[in-house]
Amino acid sequence: MSVPGQTMGMAVFTDPFIKAFGLTRTELSLAYLFGTVSSSFFLTTAGRWFDRFGGRLMVTASSIALGAMVVFISVTDQLAYLLGTGFAPFALIFIGYFGVRFFGQGVLTSCSRNVLMPWFVRRRGLVAGVRGVFVSIGFSLAPLLLAWLIVVFGWREALWVLAAIVGLIFPVLTYLFLRDSPASVGLVADGDDSDAVATPQEAPSKTLQEARRSPVLWLYTSSLAIHALFGTALTFHVVSIFSEAGRDASEAFGYFLPAAVFSTTVNLLASSIVDRYPLKPFLLFMLMAFTLGAVGLLNLERPWGYWMLAAGFGAGGGLWGVISNLAFIRFFGPNHLGEVSGFNTSVTVFASAIGPAAFSLALDIFGAYHAAVYACIVVLIILLVAALWLDQAEPATLARRA
Repeated sequence: MSVPGQTMGMAVFTDPFIKAFGLTRTELSLAYLFGTVSSSFFLTTAGRWFDRFGGRLMVTASSIALGAMVVFISVTDQLAYLLGTGFAPFALIFIGYFGVRFFGQGVLTSCSRNVLMPWFVRRRGLVAGVRGVFVSIGFSLAPLLLAWLIVVFGWREALWVLAAIVGLIFPVLTYLFLRDSPASVGLVADGDDSDAVATPQEAPSKTLQEARRSPVLWLYTSSLAIHALFGTALTFHVVSIFSEAGRDASEAFGYFLPAAVFSTTVNLLASSIVDRYPLKPFLLFMLMAFTLGAVGLLNLERPWGYWMLAAGFGAGGGLWGVISNLAFIRFFGPNHLGEVSGFNTSVTVFASAIGPAAFSLALDIFGAYHAAVYACIVVLIILLVAALWLDQAEPATLARRA
């Protein structure tokens, strides 16, 4: 349901928006940058709202707001015409991007992830992996389905379909069926009899202020953020990037399917064992996978480059899902999960905003995307070295289950 606020959801509309709004690709990328960066400044506060009001209310409210912002984007060109100023299209799409990024990629995504965590402890990693399967399938199919909707109905009507599903149907289902914790309905985490099965110890809870003193927070936040930056840039400019390598739009949108297969497979394999192991090796493999994917992107015109990109970014994305679900509750406990994970989401969203604009500027200045890709590889290597060197001892001893 967060697809309208995710890059793979908005990226499909990039070329129709350029034509309808009369903006250049760089201007649209900058509007996306400013809207996303602006939204990132409020996400830590939204995390505190989650801690205060709970996931049921936050998911319901954010999905309604997301649907409303999608409707706003669908009439941006008409509003700009009424205002009659040359700056209006840029200003209005900036507001629209701010709204969908804040409520979609930010609040809805973070809250839906966090609300699952209290329901499972011993098999938290496995359950998060199962959730990741649905996310991967949804995200991989979304560009293809949205592209089809645009061809059949038009870009404006496609946005209306999204708004109806996300802003009307989903909030009703969420309010009816979502609950904040097992205790709120007289249940126990994992569905166990609390007298029969000992619940594994959680990490001591830390506030965001305390967590910021730990280098582990910055390592994991930076590692998750570089994927957001790189992956968002690739997704936002996917048609242009594939065209530069001599591949057409169908190949560009089709790339998401094999990437999703790799992502889902790795996600399930990792999730099935992560409850018994520390996160450090998963972080190392994630960074290595993204680096291999970047090398594939530099050689996208070759068949092996295409498959290296799909395998590297797919596998890395699968591990990203595992790590983003578990890292902050493992290292910093459950009581302030909203604000700690909200801070990570804020940084991640900020990074995702930089990606499309940086790649677009690289294209304008150097005539190709390669310079931006090389910069991302340098950052990935630095993070990989830091992950190898830094002690990542987890505070809680997780129970093993045969």
